[in-house]
Amino acid sequence: MNSTQGSSFTLSAYMDTGPLKYMYFIIILTLYVFIVSANVLLIVVICVNRSLHEPMYMFLCSLFVNELYGSTGIFPSLLLQILSDIHTVSAPLCFLQVFCVHSYGAVEYLNLAVMSYDRYVAICYPLQYNTRMTPAKISMLIAVTWLYPCFAMVVSLALTSPLQLCGNIIQKVYCDTHSVVKLACSDTTVTNMYGLMATFSTILGSLVLILFTYMKILLVCFSGSEQTRQKAVSTCTPHLASILNFSFGACFEILQSRFNMSSVPNMLRIFLSLYFLTCQPLFNPLMYGLKMSKIRATCKSLLTDMMWK
Repeated sequence: MNSTQGSSFTLSAYMDTGPLKYMYFIIILTLYVFIVSANVLLIVVICVNRSLHEPMYMFLCSLFVNELYGSTGIFPSLLLQILSDIHTVSAPLCFLQVFCVHSYGAVEYLNLAVMSYDRYVAICYPLQYNTRMTPAKISMLIAVTWLYPCFAMVVSLALTSPLQLCGNIIQKVYCDTHSVVKLACSDTTVTNMYGLMATFSTILGSLVLILFTYMKILLVCFSGSEQTRQKAVSTCTPHLASILNFSFGACFEILQSRFNMSSVPNMLRIFLSLYFLTCQPLFNPLMYGLKMSKIRATCKSLLTDMMWK
C-alpha cells in the first residue's frame, strides 16, 4: 500500500545510547520532579495565602498551571521513549501530545500578554487599577487565555487527523502538527494555511499587546518618580525574562518545523526543540519565586512551618 491512515508513528530522532539511557532517564526524571514540585509549591502558596489573591498573582497561578500542563505533555513520553528500544507511539497518543504541546505554547504566550496588560494598568493607572481589574475581568482574561488555544487545536486536529498518510516516521523526539502533516499524501493546503494563521495570529497578537504595554510603561517610568521606576523594574524584570526565554525556544521550534535544519548537529537540534517545553517550566517558578518578594517571603514562611511540624 502506498498510503496508510497510520495506527502508530516512529520517532526517529532518538538514538541508541546503550547503558547511558539509564543516566538520561534519571536526569530527565529528576528535572520533571523538580518542575512539578516547584510549580505545585507556588500554586499552593498563591491559593492558600489571601494576601496573594491579587490579579497579578492570579495570572501567575494560571502560568504555573500551564507549566505543569506543558511539562506533563512531554516528560512522561520522553521517559518511556528513553527506556524503550523501539521508539513508536500510537496515533491517538501522538495526536494527544500534539494537542498538549501546541495548546501549551499558545496559552503561554497569551498568559504572558495578559500579564503585560496587568502591569500596564498597575503602573500607568494605579488609582484605577482595582476598578479596571475586577474579579469578573480577571476570570474572563484567564478563560480566554485557555479556551482560545484549546478551540484552535480542536479545529487543527479535525483538519489533520483525517489526512491520508504516506509514511509514519517523525524526525523528532515528540509529535507535532507539522511533522504529521508532512507525511500526508493528500492536499494539505487548507491545513497548512490554518496552521500558519493560528500560529502567527496568536504570536503576533500577543507580541503587539506586549510591545504596546511596555512602550507605555517606559514612557511612565521616564516621566515618573524614582519609586515608580523601582516598582516597574521589580515587577517587569521577571516577566520580560520569561518572554525572552520562551520566545527563544519557540522561535527555534517554529523555524525547525518549517525549514530544513539538517545542518544543525542532531543533539543540539533535539535540545533546542525541547527547550521551550522543558526549560520554561523550570525557569518561571525559579524566576518568580526568587524575584517576587511577596512570593519569596510566603514560601520561606510555609517551608519553615513545614520543617517545624
